[in-house]
Amino acid sequence: MTNGYEINVEDIKKDFPIFKINMSGKPLVYLDSAATSQKPQQVIDSIVKYYSEYNANIHRGIYDIAERATEEYTNSKEKLANLIGANSVRNIVYVRNTTEAINLVALSWGNTNIEKGDHILISDMEHHSNLVPWQLLAKRKGAILDYIKLDSNNEKFDMENFKENLEKNPKIVAVTHASNVLGTINDVKYITKEAKKHGSVVLVDGAQSAPHIPVNVKSIGCDFFALSAHKMLGPTGIGALYGTEEILSSMEPLFGGGDMIDAVTRYSHSWNSLPWKFEAGTSNIEGGIAFGAAIDYLNTVGMEKIRRHEEKLVKYALESLESIKNIEIYGPKKDETSIKSGVVSFGINGAHPHDVAEIFNSEGIAIRAGHHCAMPLVTEVLRKGAVSRMSFYLYNNEEDIDKAVAAISKVKKIFHLE
Repeated sequence: MTNGYEINVEDIKKDFPIFKINMSGKPLVYLDSAATSQKPQQVIDSIVKYYSEYNANIHRGIYDIAERATEEYTNSKEKLANLIGANSVRNIVYVRNTTEAINLVALSWGNTNIEKGDHILISDMEHHSNLVPWQLLAKRKGAILDYIKLDSNNEKFDMENFKENLEKNPKIVAVTHASNVLGTINDVKYITKEAKKHGSVVLVDGAQSAPHIPVNVKSIGCDFFALSAHKMLGPTGIGALYGTEEILSSMEPLFGGGDMIDAVTRYSHSWNSLPWKFEAGTSNIEGGIAFGAAIDYLNTVGMEKIRRHEEKLVKYALESLESIKNIEIYGPKKDETSIKSGVVSFGINGAHPHDVAEIFNSEGIAIRAGHHCAMPLVTEVLRKGAVSRMSFYLYNNEEDIDKAVAAISKVKKIFHLE
């Protein structure tokens, strides 16, 4: 491959129908994969094939197409378990998204195990999905919500502050694996190890890590790991909660209904086995099957290759941006790309991020501007009203970054910032 890349982006893009379209009259440059990824034809086809060839409910029918639907749905869980290093499908609960996975833990595990005066430890990097559920739980239970502060550069965790917070013996430590604003990849294996010394349960928000870097939950040692399919080439409306068998077995399901029960009488019931006791009613069958197709695609490319590809892209992007005057970059810089995911957030002095995004759009480039559902981080830590964000994936290349740099030049020209 050219430029030392192991992934042939031109070949990859042929699998993604959306790259055949124009935006604002120009070929689409998609730099917003941290929000949601694009979908390859193989994933789209898997949904069409389900509805065209074997549409039936799962876990119920004993006829051919129902058995095939059940098999394909269950196979997708096996694929996910293998991808993230889980023991079996018993550890994989399908939910709508990362947000629902974290809320499930806060409502089921949290309501049972958190008491008045207990400490809950999160961080200043968290997405609202790993912040608001704990605020709600703390309010319901009279618990205390603590935050791991960032270092003086606002790039990484202040590990001394982390250790100080552990002295409060938090019942749960819930942290992001990779920041959707800073791009920082946190050492969740070390965080888990230290938290376990204080008896803490550990939840890792993997929404921004599972699509981009190799993940092994057993190696991390966490109790929970949450992720979303739509950020890893899969469809919207489905995600997963990994949990250890011991802790999932101890938790009560949130919803009651069909499929999650073993037996029901007029006045009693017993739960189905793991993980089905948490999946009441008809599942998002096509979503699970398509998620399996997305995992197949990721495995074909290779997670290690995807990681190396993005690391080179980030380094190239940072080098390009750091050479431009009046640019402020947030998160680890080019000499620390080993701890930075495919996210580059920036500000152009004198231009509002929303205006920047509009001008990028006029050039056919999709980026995100705002607080990125991490308002405390952006407004209270970085002290910005909003920031611009480019985020990369396996279908991006240096040419996309060059076009973004050219768009920045257009912004500066329009606002007379040269």
